[in-house]
Formats: sequence, C-alpha cells, structure tokens
Amino acid sequence: MSSKYGDILNVTDAIFSKRSNELGRPAIYYKDEIWTYRRLIDEINRVGNALKKFLEREQRLLMISYDSPYFISVFYGAMKIGAFPIPVNTFTIPDDHIFYLEDSKAKVLVVEPEIWDRLASKLNGRTEELKYVMILPGGHREQLHISPHPAKVMLYEDIVPHESTDLNPAKTSPDEPAFGLYTSGSTGHPKCAVHLHKDIIVVLNTYVKNVLKINENDKLFSASKLFFAYGLGNSSYFAFGNGASVVLMPERVEPKRVLHYIQTYKPTIFFAVPTIYNSLLNVEEWKKYDLSSIRLCVSAGEPLPGKIYEEWKKRYVVEILDGIGSTEALHIYISNFPGESRPNCTGKVVPGYEVKIVDENGNQVKAGEIGDLYVKGDSVAMYYLHKYEDTRKNMQGYWFRSGDKFYFDDNGYLYYIGRSDDMIKAGGMWISPIEVESVILTHEAVLEAAVVGIKDEVGLTKVVAFVVPKQGYEANEKLEEGIKEYLKGKLPSYKIPKQIRFVNELPKTATGKIQRYKFRTGEVKS
Repeated sequence: MSSKYGDILNVTDAIFSKRSNELGRPAIYYKDEIWTYRRLIDEINRVGNALKKFLEREQRLLMISYDSPYFISVFYGAMKIGAFPIPVNTFTIPDDHIFYLEDSKAKVLVVEPEIWDRLASKLNGRTEELKYVMILPGGHREQLHISPHPAKVMLYEDIVPHESTDLNPAKTSPDEPAFGLYTSGSTGHPKCAVHLHKDIIVVLNTYVKNVLKINENDKLFSASKLFFAYGLGNSSYFAFGNGASVVLMPERVEPKRVLHYIQTYKPTIFFAVPTIYNSLLNVEEWKKYDLSSIRLCVSAGEPLPGKIYEEWKKRYVVEILDGIGSTEALHIYISNFPGESRPNCTGKVVPGYEVKIVDENGNQVKAGEIGDLYVKGDSVAMYYLHKYEDTRKNMQGYWFRSGDKFYFDDNGYLYYIGRSDDMIKAGGMWISPIEVESVILTHEAVLEAAVVGIKDEVGLTKVVAFVVPKQGYEANEKLEEGIKEYLKGKLPSYKIPKQIRFVNELPKTATGKIQRYKFRTGEVKS
C-alpha cells in the first residue's frame, strides 16, 4: 500500500529540487559570506559524493558541528545518499560525545577541529564501530595524527572540494529513517529519536504553513542551535523549504552578540528560548540596536513568562509566539498564532496535530482540569534507537506521551503546568536532577543533595541544588563557591546549579525517595 507521501521521498531532494529556478537567491548568511542556493546545493552534492565512499544506506554519521554551512552540507548531503546523520550538542563534555558515539554505533564522525582535539585522546579503543573521522574546516593537518583510535582521520577540505556537484538522490521511502536527534528521558539517559524522510515535510506543511507563513523574502535567525530539534527547523528547512534564507551564528549565544547579528543581517523572523529573550531585555544599551526588521518572534524550549512577553511587546512592538514542541515530535505542535497570542499561554493546537489531556486513569479531562498531555501527528518519531522499553512507554500507538502537565480552557487555549517527572528544562536544555546530584555527591563536603528547577523573579527556571553538608563543614558562601568550582569540567556549564542552598536534611518518602517537589513548592526552606 502506497504512503500518502508517495512511494519514494528523499527529504533533501524534496526540499532543494524546488529551488531549481531560484539558484541565485541567498540561502545562507554566514559571517561575511553569502551562500546562494546554487553554492549550497553544489556543496551538499559534493559532501554526498564524498560520504558515499564511507557510508551505505541507513548507516549512521555522528555530527559535532557548530552552526555553519558545513553543518547544512553534511546533514543534507548524508540524507541525500540515504545515510543517517545524528547532530549532537557541541557544548557538552567529551565523555558525553563518547556516549553518543557508543550509543549510536556511528560509522563516521564529522567534528569541529577544536572538539576533536579534546575528544581524540579519550577514545582509547572505545567506539568499535567508528571507522572514519572527518574534521570540519578550520583545523590543521597535525590533527590527523593525534588519536590512538584506529579510525581513519581526514580533513573536509581534502576530500569534499574535489567531488562532483552531480548527485542523484537515493530512492528512499517516506517511512525510511532519515536522521536522529538526541533527547533526555525521565532517567536522564539520552535517547536518540529516529525521524523519517517524511517528518520534515510534515512540519513544513503544518507549523510553518499555518503559523509562520514563511515566504521567499523572509530571513530567519535562531539563537537556538542547529543540533536542537527547535534550531534545526529554524535555521534550515523552514527557510529552504520556502526559498527563504537563514543567518547562521557559529559562536556561543551572548546577548549583545545576538543584538549585533539582528542589526547587521536584518532578519524578519527571530527564534529563541525565554532565557535569551530575558537576557536581551536586560541589555542596558538596547537602544543602540535596530530590531525593526523583525516581523515575528518565536519562543519555545520552556514556557514563556508573561512578564517577558509583555515587556518585549512593549519595547519592540512585536509579539512573541510561544509554543511547545519536542525532539520526538520534531518541532512545535501547540502554538500561539499571529495576532492571537496570549501571555502565560502555550496557545492552540497546530492544524495537522491532535492532542489529548488525560488523568491518571487515562480518561480525558474536562476544561480547567490538569492532566498529562499526549500528542498525535505524522512528524512524531518512529522509535528511540536501541531503547525498546522507552519506545513502548512513550510512543503508544499513534500517540506520544509528552511528559508535560497541561489544562485547556473553553476556547481551546492550552496552558502548561509543569513536567510529569522531575526533569528540569532550563534555558531550553533538559537536565536530569539525578545526574547533577550524583556529581555533587562526589564532593568531599557533601552528605546529600537534591537538585530542582526553581523559577526566578521573572518566571524563568534556574537549576538550584539543596545540599546537606557533612559534619565538620560549615555551610557558607565559601563552600558554595567551592562546590561550583568543583563541578566545572565534570558537568556541562548549563547543568551546574546557579545557586547552592544549604539545608539540615532532605524531605523523603517512607521508602527513602527524595521529595523534590517540596523544594519547588517552598515547603522546605534553606
């Protein structure tokens, strides 16, 4: 039986073959370069031809790449030959990158030179499936020889430029694995959500078509990076699927840098998480920067506090469209719509998706009642790679269990209440309390620790650790700073608690489980 998307669908071909009459148009603004669609498509084809020498259909390629045209060329080039690219976080530590390699069983690693410099010496015979490493532009030839790992190491510049710009797309099925994205589950162990060739097309025909209404004159800029499901849409296929362009920022996100990019490149749509919007509002010299090019702002990754929504709209006369999506659903499936947005509200269901809110017995709740949110839509991942139990638990038939608590009103607007588990989402990044606690507990002065997400004065979630010191250690500012310093290098910076508060004991259940919610509700004081 034929799929409603046809028998053959290669997502790279589906997106870029439509640009055949627009080859001279800008596709990417990167530093002082402008990549036209012609240049981008040629580079995608060269990369695809290069990768065909190392990768077969559905074999995996792990990407540790900053936001650049090379991220785009590798990601779409791999999918064009039917391979399976998996972009991962560039900001994390080498041990996490090794986990991604081992868990994904990637045959090829494409990596930034400075990240490879930190990672190579730690491989030490691990990641048996890894056979080839391609170092992205910006590296040096000596980096080819620093790893004890037997994988063959190459430079992008040595192999890609010599390849042909002609490449026939693999005749992939709409339901064939196209790419993977890592997310975090309730246990904190990363899981790779497997997305199919049709999934990107679904998002283009639902969220992009019905909410953003992108056209060829739009220029998109996202503070959220390409390795996120959110940023992957914002900074690539949202634009490429509509003949528009993107602005790529390889550097870390800093408020003044973001404002400088907006003033310099004049994007029409800006994407960020609430934490970034708040930091931009707190730039003292904000009047120096011209943001008048922006017609639309989008927020996701964590709930947008009403105070930020109101202040942004007052200052820039542009509404922020808050929404919620997930790595598993690929992008946003509940959103505010232009001209209809509300503060402290997630919005309405995006056409093409269905949601239901159910109680603990699986019965759908009435308006105003809180329950667990489930979503159904054709962009939901097929499964988690190598995670049978997690797949069965979260992907129930056509429905995906989001892990979020919601309620809806009589007008169909949906409101986020919190997570169904103790996972923290701060700055758009998932954080496992258990993971952070386990590292804190290795400090010589710590007896017990509980990590929770607590909202600050503007409603943004911050990571806070409640610590019981061992006997003989004084709970003071010096100890707090000492613990924070100890955590550097042992955890990615975004997982390190912003505050450490000392308590005499942790609240626990009769079976000894930490009751983290009591810290969030204020029942326990430091």
